[in-house]
Parts: sequence; C-alpha cells; structure tokens
Amino acid sequence: MIVLGLTGSIGMGKSTAATMLRRLGCPVHDADATVHRLYARGGAAVAPIQALFPQVVRDGAVDRVALSAAVLGNPAALQRLEALVHPLVQKASRDFLRLQAKRGMKLVAMDIPLLYETGGRARVDQVLVVSAPRFLQRSRVLARPGMDAVKLDRILARQMPDGLKRRLADYTVPTGLGRAVTFRHLALIVKSLPLQAAGRVWPPRRLPRDQMSPFLSRWKKPHA
Repeated sequence: MIVLGLTGSIGMGKSTAATMLRRLGCPVHDADATVHRLYARGGAAVAPIQALFPQVVRDGAVDRVALSAAVLGNPAALQRLEALVHPLVQKASRDFLRLQAKRGMKLVAMDIPLLYETGGRARVDQVLVVSAPRFLQRSRVLARPGMDAVKLDRILARQMPDGLKRRLADYTVPTGLGRAVTFRHLALIVKSLPLQAAGRVWPPRRLPRDQMSPFLSRWKKPHA
C-alpha cells in the first residue's frame, strides 16, 4: 500500500485537494479533523491540555481560539502542546492505515498540515504539496473569521516556506488556476502512482532517530 503525504502551507487549498482525492477513490486521513475530535468533549487530549493550560478548556472541550492565543509566540508552550498531541494523532493515523491495508487499498493519503515540520516525511512514501500564489494564499486566509495579518504572519513563521516544500515534494499540484485544473492533476497522480512506485512505510518499520526529521535543519531558524 502506498502512503501519500498531502501537505501545504496554510491557505494553499489542502482541504479542497483532500475532498477531491476522496472523490477519486483515495481514502484520506485528516490529521486536523483528528485533532478536532481529540479536543472535543470527551476527547483524549482534553484532560492533559487542561493540566497544561487550564484557561483554554471550557464546557469540557478545548477552545481552539484560546489555545492558539496561549501558544502563538510562545515556543516553549507550543513544544509542550505538540509533545502531548502529536503521539495521539500518530496513533489515529496508524489505526487508519491498518484499516485501509485490511481493505486492500493500493493508495491512501495522509492529510498532514505540518508534514515536513514535524518529521512526517519518514512516515509516507511520496509527498504531494498543494501550492498557490502568495497573494491568493493571504487573501484566502485573511477572509477567515478571527484572522488578521499579525496572526497569519505568526503562523507562517512556524511553517516551512512554500518554495522549499515544493522543491522537496515528489508532486506539486496548483490550486490557484481553478478547481478543474487541480482535479486533473490529482486524477493523474491517483491513476499513475500505484503503477510507478511500491509502498515502503506500511507495515511500519523502526527508523534510527537521526532519520526521523531529516529536513528540519534546512529551514528552521532558532527561536529568538
């Protein structure tokens, strides 16, 4: 089974691409949707997050806006949050892959917003990056409720630059030329990829620690 990593910076059209992949018959695991479930009432992350950030849990669920405010611009707080949440998301990912392998799927996609930034490249066979012009990216994101230019710039500072993602990717799909163009690119990948490559990451194998995050040092700046 080939595991395709779907990623892209904020506002680049990743959610639209994931929907199209599903239409094309490729199961997609959504890491962000998994986080939503973990943060919801009864979710596995609620109690541990409350222990770290008591002010962000309301009515038994994590308030994502409050949590974002608590960690943005605070690298130490963000690292504590990621150390808590990432293992839970990875467990859900493994459960998804196990199920799809049992179903005999030849190709699945993992929708991982911070794939390169969190060492996710080691957990997928190929990487597909969605990309759009910067002006369109900013326009899309600034139209979201509660978003402003300062918050967007803080988010982008945590993300690998789009240009570097495109250079590292196996596939780059444009999302700024209309949905029909995006769909045609994705359809070609879904049709051809199982014929061109073999899956290597599933079933999982243990990697040496120094191979887990091979790209981080190329772009990540030290915190001030």
